[in-house]
Amino acid sequence: MSADIRDGVLRVSIPGHFSPSQERQWVERMVERMSAKYFARPAVDDDAAASALQGRAQALARQYLGGRGVPSTIGWVTNQTTRWASATPAHRSIRLSHRLQGMPEWVVDYVILHEMAHLIEPSHNAVFWDLLSAYPSTETAKAFLDGAAFAAHRNLTGTPGEF
Repeated sequence: MSADIRDGVLRVSIPGHFSPSQERQWVERMVERMSAKYFARPAVDDDAAASALQGRAQALARQYLGGRGVPSTIGWVTNQTTRWASATPAHRSIRLSHRLQGMPEWVVDYVILHEMAHLIEPSHNAVFWDLLSAYPSTETAKAFLDGAAFAAHRNLTGTPGEF
């Protein structure tokens, strides 16, 4: 298994016997590592942003999770290019990809709630999805993010009708 950058393109080599799931996981991991190493950007997070995100998480937890799932830390990061966010239940921390900035608030709220639900239930089982059932925009936000990911992975830009 290896990764290198050739002609500005990240190339990840993996064994042919990997399952699609293993392939996806390995590629995601290598994209994050290589992006952090070679394409580092200035930190997005500062005290005011962190404080605002913490307040937002607390309000969302009160409204939709019965006050549960509030992270100890939450902040914007620039090294997550294949995920919208991630949570570490052991540390009660949440990291939000800078790619979410500028998206509608209800989409970012869904992502924050999704990660807070992981602080309560780590897996994507029925208990996890039940935690998110109170948020009215869950399905719409998931569809929005799927569309954004589809466009990003295919380098689609512009407005509808321009393609």
